[in-house]
Amino acid sequence: MSSHEQLRKLREPFPASDIGSLPKPTRKDAQKGQCRECGGYHGLPAIHLDYVGHAALTARFLDVDPEWTWEPVSLDQNGLPQFDSRGGLWIRLTICGVTRLGYGDADGKTGGNAIKEAIGDALRNAGMRFGAALELWHKGDLSESKGAEPSEADKAREALLETLKFKQIPPADASEKFAADGHGDLGSSADVAAIKALIAHFRGAA
Repeated sequence: MSSHEQLRKLREPFPASDIGSLPKPTRKDAQKGQCRECGGYHGLPAIHLDYVGHAALTARFLDVDPEWTWEPVSLDQNGLPQFDSRGGLWIRLTICGVTRLGYGDADGKTGGNAIKEAIGDALRNAGMRFGAALELWHKGDLSESKGAEPSEADKAREALLETLKFKQIPPADASEKFAADGHGDLGSSADVAAIKALIAHFRGAA
């Protein structure tokens, strides 16, 4: 089986047993109560987002490529994954020799749980770039050709990371400058021009 055919297996829908439901209150100060939809106790009203858990996603990666790997884009002074100022983590996910970026955060969690949550979120985000659980990220109908290739913004972020690596600049510095310049979150931004402007800025850095 070719690597292209293997990667196509990532696009296969997950069974209902592998899909969870994550409640998201519509307001930060929402009063908690018993939810009729999921039975949980959380802020109401809330929307419920379908997601694939870390174990199911890992199993899918292993089915496609037993030698899949991920690595943080940057390491701290202790040789551990470097998180940005908002607790987010950039990673590179490699499956069947193809590498794509992912970004995750801890969604307000703290301590060791925050680290695990950020890693899991980054893997889900990077996996989506390969098409894994893509139907859960996008509720509309998707053609077979959509979602499998990185967007122009993703390509610009990859070029930015290569520039930062060459210049030995921490990725967190780029995220902070991007936000300070009024462009929002670098990890999810679709503003290709702003990302390319950031590349030009750091290429000119001493």
